[in-house]
Amino acid sequence: KCDMSEVLRQRELKPGQSPYRALLDTLELSNSRLSLQLINDNNKVRLLLELYRLQGNMTRVKINELKPLKPRYEVPDVLLSDPITEALSVVAQDENSLVVSLGGKDQRLILSAQPFRLDIVEGSQVLMSLNSRGLLAFEHLRTRKDTSISHKISSTFLTVKNLFYDGQIKEEDDKPGMWEETFKSHTDSKPNGPTSISLDFSLPGVEHVYGIPEHADTLKLKNTDGSDPYRLYNLDVFQYELHNPMALYGAVPVLISHSTDRTMGIFWLNAAETWVDISSNTAGKTMFGKILDFVQVSSEAPQTDVRWMSESGIIDVFIMLGPKPADVFTQYASLTGTQSFPPLSALAYHQCRWNYNDQEDVKTVDQGFDEHDIPYDFIWLDIEHADGKRYFTWDPSKFPQPKEMLQGLMDKRRKLVAIVDPHIKVDSGYKIHNEIRSKNFYVKNKDGGDYEGWCWPGNAGYPDFTNPEMRTWWASQFAYDQYEGSMENQYIWNDMNEPSVFNGPEVTMHKDALHGVWEHRDVHNLYGLYVQKATADGLIQRSEGVQRPFVLTRAFFAGSQRYGERHIHVAHKPCFCLYRTDVGGFFKHPSAELLVRWYQAGAYQPFFRAHAHIDTPRREPWLFGPENTALIREAIRQRYALLPYWYQLFYNAHRTGQPVMRPLWVEYPDDFATFSIEDEYLIGKDLLVHPVTDEGATGVTAYLPGKGEVWYDVHTFQKHDGDQSLYIPVTMSSIPVFQRGGSIICRKDRVRRSSSCMENDPYTLYVALGSQGSAEGELYIDDFHTFSFEEAKQFVHRRLSFSANTLSSRNLAPDSQFSTASWIEKIVIFGGSQPSSATLKSAGQSLEFEFDSTLAVLTLRKPGVNAAADWTIVLR
Repeated sequence: KCDMSEVLRQRELKPGQSPYRALLDTLELSNSRLSLQLINDNNKVRLLLELYRLQGNMTRVKINELKPLKPRYEVPDVLLSDPITEALSVVAQDENSLVVSLGGKDQRLILSAQPFRLDIVEGSQVLMSLNSRGLLAFEHLRTRKDTSISHKISSTFLTVKNLFYDGQIKEEDDKPGMWEETFKSHTDSKPNGPTSISLDFSLPGVEHVYGIPEHADTLKLKNTDGSDPYRLYNLDVFQYELHNPMALYGAVPVLISHSTDRTMGIFWLNAAETWVDISSNTAGKTMFGKILDFVQVSSEAPQTDVRWMSESGIIDVFIMLGPKPADVFTQYASLTGTQSFPPLSALAYHQCRWNYNDQEDVKTVDQGFDEHDIPYDFIWLDIEHADGKRYFTWDPSKFPQPKEMLQGLMDKRRKLVAIVDPHIKVDSGYKIHNEIRSKNFYVKNKDGGDYEGWCWPGNAGYPDFTNPEMRTWWASQFAYDQYEGSMENQYIWNDMNEPSVFNGPEVTMHKDALHGVWEHRDVHNLYGLYVQKATADGLIQRSEGVQRPFVLTRAFFAGSQRYGERHIHVAHKPCFCLYRTDVGGFFKHPSAELLVRWYQAGAYQPFFRAHAHIDTPRREPWLFGPENTALIREAIRQRYALLPYWYQLFYNAHRTGQPVMRPLWVEYPDDFATFSIEDEYLIGKDLLVHPVTDEGATGVTAYLPGKGEVWYDVHTFQKHDGDQSLYIPVTMSSIPVFQRGGSIICRKDRVRRSSSCMENDPYTLYVALGSQGSAEGELYIDDFHTFSFEEAKQFVHRRLSFSANTLSSRNLAPDSQFSTASWIEKIVIFGGSQPSSATLKSAGQSLEFEFDSTLAVLTLRKPGVNAAADWTIVLR
């Protein structure tokens, strides 16, 4: 593995006595910031520790060199803004410790001086400890012993030593890989030498930790003792392995811990190559010293230890203290932003492959969906659509009239996605390349020339997206008068933005390439975020700020959620990998049965797209015989019927930061049985999905959570108690989905050729009564594609409630203004009893109804009320 010398050096450091000591006499305290110096007693290097208490029950810990030879990289542009701080106060101090108040609920931060450690406590409970295993390590910038350095740098270094360090710095002996490293035929020059950092965190009472995507592994993170650490380093990985901590396309350095007592998060803000070690422990092994004056801890209590290691940068960590799962999501969203709100069509079905051959092929596939009565919204074009892989262009022989093609789709209210990758063909006849070179916007190699590597077009340059001027220019290229042939129903796919460099180390950019003054090693995991941001900005600007963009990115980082959708690589089971949420799998050719199961699972995932490699046989949904076509059609139609629910969930995710797709423990945090479940999940809090993923399956066992709750099969309305494992016989048409009792879900059961054709269609309400005979839900409506919902408050948001035999709709946003042609055409209530009458109260109108006594399902027909109106229906 490339540049593993850093992690090997870090892992050589074993738990034990930390060499770091806090110098309490250097304490400085302002209203919102506490700082003091740390000294490494082995080499006398001093660090600066900064502590911040943040609004929303969070703590920020920063550690940097006190006086580095030159600045170390601090990640910009990921945080929404400087987090809002709250007052800190020292409530106790002695010769070896400080106690700092963190506000409510008797939360305190205990700083022990020798050895240095931090403990966050609440009452008598230790929530989290930092450096409790003594694994803080900070490789300081230094001069190379055997290399002549300019007199200026050397004299600066000596001055810094004399002014800020106790005595002479004791440099450790150089080790292999500290100043240069070779990976196959590649050499990393490492001009700054060793700069890696590390910090350990102990989580008493915790046995389950999650997060740090992206890895093709189990939901619960595994113990890495005796194996490789989880690696965060965005890479273009060919046919990656399942159940492996290897790096994949994206990196979000956020880890979430969960127990029945509390949910917390650790956000490690560092964009360099990062590794995470997970180990199991018992609390007694890390509890010692001052902390024992404050808390009582069972020495045998379970504990999870987490160690973060990064190749460069500084330690900048946000500790999100929950206490509930929803609180951690809110805290993270307050730091990095919420999910962008996509246009409705982006939540519908997407048809993609590498590649649709030409305009006639696109037209034929489009017609195929109509001929087989299968809805879809987007068709995608991969790299072959461009003229010699020159992005922002069209192949003149295959796509000679792109506007004609786009207009044909628009006439059917459908759309297209075209790929625009961030590697630019080096070609003096290519306008994009010429402009980037003339503006000096390319990433540089270590010697100062334009960095070039091999990718799809051949020799390619890589725009420096860390440069805001470059991003502004890139955004301008999506204007309709710049991107010839583009129209408003064309959206963008940023692939290969890890970045992928075919002849680079590990198929990516050399770490000593330069982005201005910073090495690529410092910014690597940010590159994809910047590409997506610049592209999304371009789509917004081309519509003069009116239209919401849709940009799919392969590489991502913390904060990418603000700019569009991400490929998420999910493995349900070893036999069934949702590769990049590519229905059917990118490589090879699944059996017809597995393809059907893939569609059925994909229909209940946030992003629903079929995709395939150029060498695979064609996989359009009608190519596998009429029976399988019917099964795939039904799965896609179920997706379209549920689009109102998906749209409402994405609106709430944009507004609150709560995820659309959730592990069961998020909604059932006290139910230990849910903590390791990964073959089923929740959509919002009201739908539970257990996809069938095994070929030849005749049944699945689904866990229905919630003691005292009830769940209803959405297809049969059969009622089941919660807090049980339910065996479900399945056939090829089965998609086990359950609606939570106590919920109301809105659907549109008139499925048309695209979501845009359904915008004004009527709604059907599905009311699933809970054990107390009540239910509630939401309905959200806007124009489905512009920013008017935010800028002009043009939307409908309603609360739907059923209680005491009365169903009503009330306005959740009285200051919003929006009218809709949609109305309520049917209401289905399951789990109740037969009424003698049903009356629309405002009109005094009796409603037609029918009752199925076998299933206890009541159907009210044609209430005829507008979806944006106040109304009440009374059952007697």
